Amino acid sequence: MSNLKSNANSHSSFQTALEAILNEKTIPTFQRAIWLDRLDQQLRSHLPATLASQCRLANVNGKKLVFLVESAAWHTKLRLSESQLLDAARSIGLMATQVIIKILPSLLPFTKEYLKEANGLVNAEIPKGLQEALRALHGSNIRRNAEI
Repeated sequence: MSNLKSNANSHSSFQTALEAILNEKTIPTFQRAIWLDRLDQQLRSHLPATLASQCRLANVNGKKLVFLVESAAWHTKLRLSESQLLDAARSIGLMATQVIIKILPSLLPFTKEYLKEANGLVNAEIPKGLQEALRALHGSNIRRNAEI
């Protein structure tokens, strides 16, 4: 019985969340995001695989296609493929005349392993630092072995 009640509650909370997201004001935003994603896939399919994996259509602004890349090298390579992108855009009905390419550097040096290691070092030092700060604020009334 409680399992059925739990499912009913989770379904109703999901429904409430869904209704909150999909209201009249947000639907056009979601539709545009889906349209941009599909357009991105269509346009990048006309690029070499290595280049397609390094860029992303960010926006269509009037007659401009706005792409994001991670570095100046990919910017140059995508610029060399500009005519291919414009031809592909026109073939699917867009009146694009210009490609804008913006460099958005990623956090490549910060791999998951690096961040995990760095967070471990920081987290190990936090309790010591907090205990020292508490002692400074409240004097020696704080136990030395307190767990924070």
